[in-house]
Amino acid sequence: MTIRVLVADDQDIVRAGLCMILDAQPGITVVGEAADGRRAIAMAHSLRPDVCLLDIRMPDVDGIEATRQLAGADIADPLAVVVITTFDLDEYVYGALKAGARGFLLKDAGAELLTQAVHAAARGDALIAPNITARLLSSFVDKRSRPMPPEPVEPLTSREEQVLLAAARGRTNSEIGDELSISLSTVKTHIAALMRKLNARNRVEIVMWAYETRRVDT
Repeated sequence: MTIRVLVADDQDIVRAGLCMILDAQPGITVVGEAADGRRAIAMAHSLRPDVCLLDIRMPDVDGIEATRQLAGADIADPLAVVVITTFDLDEYVYGALKAGARGFLLKDAGAELLTQAVHAAARGDALIAPNITARLLSSFVDKRSRPMPPEPVEPLTSREEQVLLAAARGRTNSEIGDELSISLSTVKTHIAALMRKLNARNRVEIVMWAYETRRVDT
């Protein structure tokens, strides 16, 4: 099945480059382009793409607000959003993840990582780049003077804790399976259990919870 992608970036050259990369990948097609957040929201509602690739800094409506309107907790039928940015220590990215984005990339991430992020978002997963996302999350968790979130009512099992830590370090499901010597289906079962117990909408929120509860060394 072809993954339909909407690309939104206010820089014409960057937007054109992203579209060229994605259109060149088998199984991916760009169905729309937008130069600002308001237009991106309107096109997303009309086109209903499988994945929205949004620049975090856009005029009129920025990527955070666009993400909130397309994938926020109060959206009945949320779309999959991946945020892209120029700077890996950009606080707006943290806000975008909180708003419902399934992951984020740097604009110079390259075709392979961009493709992986689109595929991950389309299947309901999220791309967590260990050298970018984990560092950013831990950085902003440290800077925020707030109490840790409560533990879930139903405690995590020891295996779920292992899967949680592996996901927080940026491991894919396949890598988690290899690392813990369990099957891919078992990994998916544990991820689903974590989402249920933590009341998380996606993999990103699981990782954020791991950092906010100081389970991962910063």
